[in-house]
Amino acid sequence: MIRVAAVGDIHMGPDSEGLLRPAFETLPDCADLLLLAGDLTRHGTPEETRVVAREVRGLPVPVVAVLGNHDHHDEQPEKVTAILREAGVTVLEGEGTVVECAGGRVGIAGTKGFGGGFVGRNAGEFGEPVMKEFVRTTRRSADSLHAALKELEEEGCAARVALTHFSPVADTLAGEPPEIHPFLGSYLLAEAIDTAGADLAVHGHAHLGTEHGMTAGGVRVRNVAQPVIRRAFSVYRLGSA
Repeated sequence: MIRVAAVGDIHMGPDSEGLLRPAFETLPDCADLLLLAGDLTRHGTPEETRVVAREVRGLPVPVVAVLGNHDHHDEQPEKVTAILREAGVTVLEGEGTVVECAGGRVGIAGTKGFGGGFVGRNAGEFGEPVMKEFVRTTRRSADSLHAALKELEEEGCAARVALTHFSPVADTLAGEPPEIHPFLGSYLLAEAIDTAGADLAVHGHAHLGTEHGMTAGGVRVRNVAQPVIRRAFSVYRLGSA
């Protein structure tokens, strides 16, 4: 059994330092690794990122993260990534990583993702260049997620997890105004997950959404935005020992 702890949208700043560390220190008792599903900061500043780094530095379980839109706001995502990596966090963007757990090797494929909407109510690559680029951004992200998941399959992992910030399905957006669904995720991410294969998909971003969902291909999807799960992290179990 592989135990995956996950949380997103912790939106940390100087005034929240130390709030999550006590809970994170209990992780070895209940989880084999921790996934961070983006929006770790409020505005993506180095100062805020260092707060996040101190929350997770030296934890006795591996920490894997993707960035969210808030982590890009200050237009320093490379700096945010560097600070987190220096603290021991594996930060993914269109890549995969393998974590060795007592229950087996788990592969994590990660990307921020982007918007565009869901089948029947989605944007297309048509019209103005800026609109085409909007959808192409999501498509490139989905393509990189697919490639990373396929590479992890070749690694012979006991389980594979797709880690994104934006949602791959509309299910976990229930509670959010339908008008903003196109800005909360894209069906292209779900297509990538279903065609490449995964055991679990984890995302954040939708603060008013719902925790549980599923892709058309039957992959479990979990919205772990902290305002949704209302705790320091949730734990999901994969496979059997």
